[in-house]
Amino acid sequence: MASLPPLGSLFEAATPPISRLKLEHRLGLLEAPDRHTLEQIANLIAWSSQPLERSDAAFIQEAHGFLTSNRNPTLRSLVTQRLDMRTIVAALRRRRHGEAQPPSGEIWGFSEWVGMIERNWSAPTFQMEAIFPWLRQAHDLLEKDDLIGFEKLQFSVVWAMLNRLSAGHEFDFEALIIYLARWSLVSRWSCYKGEAAVARFRELVDAGLGKHKELFSGASQ
Repeated sequence: MASLPPLGSLFEAATPPISRLKLEHRLGLLEAPDRHTLEQIANLIAWSSQPLERSDAAFIQEAHGFLTSNRNPTLRSLVTQRLDMRTIVAALRRRRHGEAQPPSGEIWGFSEWVGMIERNWSAPTFQMEAIFPWLRQAHDLLEKDDLIGFEKLQFSVVWAMLNRLSAGHEFDFEALIIYLARWSLVSRWSCYKGEAAVARFRELVDAGLGKHKELFSGASQ
C-alpha cells in the first residue's frame, strides 16, 4: 500500500495515477490465498470480469458462495453493497425499457431488497428512498435521459461507500481491495470522459455543418 500513489478525487484525474500494467505487477506480490480472494471479488463487482455466458442464476450462486466462505466483514459489506446497488439499477433500467411488471419466473437480482422492489415496482423509488437517498435523483436523471449524469451519480455513491468502508484500514488487505475498487472507478470515469468528449465534438460538428452536412455524407457515393 505504501508503494501505491494516491488516487486523488474521483472526477478530477484525466488518467489513473498508476497504469493497469504496473498495478498488476504490484499485485503479483500477493500471496496465493489473498490473490484468490481478490479474483473472487473482481468476478463479482468488476464488469470486465463478467463472462458473457454466465447466467444471472450462476452469478448469484457464486455471490452466495463467496459470502458463505468469506467471513471478513469489510469485504462482505463491499460486495453486498455493490450488488445491492447493481440490483436496484437493474430494476430502474428494466422499468425504463418498458417492463411494467417485475420479472416473473426468473432470478434477476441479488439483494435482500428484491422482494420490496417487486412489491413496489411502479413507485418511482420502489418506496426505498429513505434507505437509499440517491434513488430519487437516479430516477429523475433516467426520466430526463441524462445517462452520463446517471453514471456519474452511481460512481459518486460507490465512491462514498468505499470511503466509509476504508475507515480503520490503511495498510491491510482490506485497504488494498478498497484501493483497487477506487482505481477501477477512476479508470472507468476517465474513459467515459473521453467518450463524452467525442460525442460532444460530433454534436458540435453537426450543428456547425447544419444543412450542408449531407454533402459530406454523400461524398463517397
